[in-house]
Amino acid sequence: MTQSAAAAFSKLPSRTTAARAARALALGLGGAAFLSWYGASALRRAAHPSALTVDQQASISLGAAIAGTAAFTFLNPHVYIDTVMLMGAVGASLPPTERLPFMAGAVMASFAWFASLGFGARFLAPLFSRPGAWRVLDLAIGVMMLTLAASLARGALTN
Repeated sequence: MTQSAAAAFSKLPSRTTAARAARALALGLGGAAFLSWYGASALRRAAHPSALTVDQQASISLGAAIAGTAAFTFLNPHVYIDTVMLMGAVGASLPPTERLPFMAGAVMASFAWFASLGFGARFLAPLFSRPGAWRVLDLAIGVMMLTLAASLARGALTN
């Protein structure tokens, strides 16, 4: 758990320190279990990779593209977790004079990230049309998720 997340978590109302510790243990082990499942799923995909096939002739209307983008954006819980909870917690911890530059930097980084994803996907489509590329990506994801799971479980059990 990061220091800011731990600080925010420790301010939740509880009757005893033991209850707080039990919640932290449950959340830590639950997160480790989820990351372990996700990592194992990636390793299973790596064992039987498939290829990305892109239909170059497919097209959708502008309205359908905007509706799909809006749904993917606003119905995605990660949007709220990242922007409201994580970025809000970090921003709130800064002195008032540093909040505007932090917010501007976060907005610029977000635009750069999503533009890179969009253009990068088009650029990398030929690479990911080969199953071997998916195997490497899934292996990397699996190892990373299992490493994070072990770290999270170790932290939950030692705190």
